[in-house]
This record gives sequence, structure tokens and C-alpha cells, in this order.
Amino acid sequence: MLVELLPWILFMAFVLGMLALDLGVFHRNAHEVHRREALAWSAVWIGLAVAFNLGVYYFQGADKGLEWTTGYVIEKSLSVDNVFVFLMIFSTFAVPAQYQHRVLFWGIVGALVMRVFFIAVGAAVLDWFHYAIYIFGAFLVLTGLKFLRDSGDKVPTLEGNWLVRIVRRFFPVTEGYEGQKFFVRRNGVVLVTPLLLVLVLIESTDLVFAVDSIPAIFAVTDDPFIVFTSNIFAILGLRALYFVLSGYLSGLAYLKPALAVVLVFVGTKMIIVDVYKIPSLVSLAVIVTILAIAIAASFLKTRANPRNQKLEPTVAS
Repeated sequence: MLVELLPWILFMAFVLGMLALDLGVFHRNAHEVHRREALAWSAVWIGLAVAFNLGVYYFQGADKGLEWTTGYVIEKSLSVDNVFVFLMIFSTFAVPAQYQHRVLFWGIVGALVMRVFFIAVGAAVLDWFHYAIYIFGAFLVLTGLKFLRDSGDKVPTLEGNWLVRIVRRFFPVTEGYEGQKFFVRRNGVVLVTPLLLVLVLIESTDLVFAVDSIPAIFAVTDDPFIVFTSNIFAILGLRALYFVLSGYLSGLAYLKPALAVVLVFVGTKMIIVDVYKIPSLVSLAVIVTILAIAIAASFLKTRANPRNQKLEPTVAS
């Protein structure tokens, strides 16, 4: 039993250690994350993911290793949509650049907890009821089609978020930001700051993304360890990805449609799994090709119409 749990224990110890190192050492004091620092951290997270993936290839074989690679690419690509929403939220609520990392750090911690829950539930459902894979697949197809129809310019609001309304019901809110603090005490009364409300808003939007993305990885593998670790590595690199891409996203005009196509493809793969199981290598090739075409087409469109490119406010230099 201990031998079976050991990889899980070691992986969780690694995740907690990296999070503690990140917040307790490298970002102990709030500061604006510049693009060079973000690139370095993004390289670190991708490098660690590659090293872990090589370990899966070595210890569990090529098939499991390829499943991990495909799952990681799917979750990493879908996480880009989170970045779009983060950018809109931070811009809309004028969150100072030096406090954005702290919000995203605790947002990622919350996202990790939600992913653990959804992965456990998804694995249990598929183990108990195989035909649920058809439901997951249909859900992903419908989500992809919704992505195609969605203009992407709707920003979640504090007033319209039910979690934020619950927080405001129990705590008074300060008029402005109080540095990097989520709570302050005045005259013996605990108040929450707008920074906490933004964090709650980000957590609630990630809940929606989790519902969309978790079924996608079950199209690749039903191995809980591969599902869990590839998903967590994609989430851990999300903060660095945000600070790297925040100034460039508006130039990627075809990225959101490409993500929609990826979801439709993955959903279709789940629906036809009992008729024909698409090999992991083919899935990986299709997904990478879709993303590559979208990025190349976006780049060509930007070059052809440079004056029509509308850049979002850059939050990282």
C-alpha cells in the first residue's frame, strides 16, 4: 500500500515545497513581475514538467509517457483561456501590477484543490459508470461550440458573482486596496479588501474552467496519477504564463477558435472511444497542429493589418 502511495506523497511534497519556495523566498515582498522574470519562471516550470514526463517514460513506458505529454499539452493550451480572463479582471478592477502575483498565487492554490476534487470525482464516475465518458465527450463538444460563438469580451463582475456577494454579506469591504493584504483590522473590526474580492472572482471563474478542462484529459487516459500530475504541472505554470503572455494575447486572434476546435476534437474522441480509439500520438499531433496553425495565422494577420491590432494594457514589462 505504501509503495503505491509513495509516488503521490513525493509529488505532493514537491508541489508544496515549490509553492513555499515561490511565495516564501522569491516573492516574499510584493513586486511587479517583469517579462524577463516571468520567462525564467515559465522555463523552470516547463523544464520540470519535461523532466517529470521523462520519468514517466522511463518508469511506466512509452504509452504512459505519451499519454502524459498529450494530457499536459491539452491542459496547458486550455489554460491560456484562463489568462484571457485574468487579464480582463485585473484591467477592469485596476489591480496594481505588484499585487497581481499574490492574487494569482493563492488563486492557483485554490485551483489545485478544485482540480484534486474534480479529478477524484471524474475518476470515480468513469470507474463506476463507463458510459459517463459519452456524457463528458458531449459536454466538451458543446463547450467547444460555445467557445466558437462566444465573443470573449464579457468580463465577470464583482456585483454579479454569487461568491463575492456571500463574502460581502459577512464582511465589510474597504474603499480601496490596502497593499497586498486581503484582510485588515480597524477598531477591532475585520474588513476585507477589494484584493480579496478579486481573488474570489478569479477562483469562481477557475471553477468554470475546471469543469471544462478536467473531462478533456480523461479522453487521453484514465490513469489517475497521469491525469493528476499532468494537470497540476499545467496549473503550476499558469502564473508565469500569464505574465509572459499578458502583453501579446490580443495579437493572437485565432487562438480562442483553435481552443474551441481542440475541445470539439477531444470530445469527439471520447464519444467514439468504444468504436475507435484514436492513438495518443495522433491526438498529440492533431492538437499541436491546430495550435500551431492558429498562432501562425494570428501572426500573419497581425503583420498584414498592424494598425488594426488593439493591444490590451500590458501588465508586465
